[in-house]
Amino acid sequence: MGSTDLDRAPGRAVEQGWVRASPVRARRLRVVGGRPWLDPDLDWAVDAVRDRRLLRIGAHALAESRHDPEVRSVRVEALARAAVGFSGDVEALAAEDPSNPDLWLWFGRTRVEEAWRIRPEARARAVQAKSYTAYTRSMQSARDPLMRAAALWPDDPVPWEAMLWYALGLGLEREEKDFLWLEASQRCPTLYGAHVARVVSLSPQWGGLTDEMFGFARAALRAASCEDPRAALIPLAYFEYFVQERSGMIRGASSWFSPEERREVEDAARGWFEGDRPHPRTIEAHNLFGAAFHFADARRPARQHLLRTRGRPSSLPWTYLGGDEVGQFGKACRHLNVLTA
Repeated sequence: MGSTDLDRAPGRAVEQGWVRASPVRARRLRVVGGRPWLDPDLDWAVDAVRDRRLLRIGAHALAESRHDPEVRSVRVEALARAAVGFSGDVEALAAEDPSNPDLWLWFGRTRVEEAWRIRPEARARAVQAKSYTAYTRSMQSARDPLMRAAALWPDDPVPWEAMLWYALGLGLEREEKDFLWLEASQRCPTLYGAHVARVVSLSPQWGGLTDEMFGFARAALRAASCEDPRAALIPLAYFEYFVQERSGMIRGASSWFSPEERREVEDAARGWFEGDRPHPRTIEAHNLFGAAFHFADARRPARQHLLRTRGRPSSLPWTYLGGDEVGQFGKACRHLNVLTA
């Protein structure tokens, strides 16, 4: 699958300063699902893990990330998703090297991802009681390895980020979620993945308050440097809000954002620049801004951001729309004359 931009003014910089980079020339991109990063080593490690016989390559990729929590966060998330269905193999690796925090982190995050895959959509239905019990047990099994990883490397924020998803999945009390957020943010105040988990935890569809969710996202934006992708928490908060509060409006590109809401997304995007060394979450941020501008009917910035995903759609925000991210990404590209084939 590839994409080509057919509707832009050649040679012009991106309008309104949304991305400080050279103009994107029309080109064909290969669309790759489930890999919203620019990390060749991680691509290789994910392929190796899916083979099951080469798990140690995944372990090596995690070990190499210890110096950078942002890279570590992306890598453990990706490797955990690649290992869904055979977390026992990762557990066996951890048992061979019980003092290795990387392996316990990987095992615990994999159990979180395995649980999310089997989460029933409506826990109250009697016919789903058995499924919900299996889901709960699976999620609960993530706690001990994650806490062990945290104990083995007390400075690491990434186990606490994973615990935020654990707490969300089990519907833990707000005090517990606040505690986990504090543990993660104290260790790395800018960790993007933890901020995403916090926005989702504060969202109305997970029992939070709309004003508090937006307040958190806006405070993070104010604290962010110009090269910090936490600017994308603004469109993320809007998607969380729309799913809960405006679910009936998820139909057309022009029906999502009011003029004031669109301006807030524009302001957030205007202050964010990739910089010379893109952040590990840059691709995810472009997905969020590209989707937001698409549904705000702002075609040119939408195309620019979607092209800068390098054809790598992320699960958020596309899975908010139903289906898989590749299908929804492709649908948006077709609407914007960024052709896919």
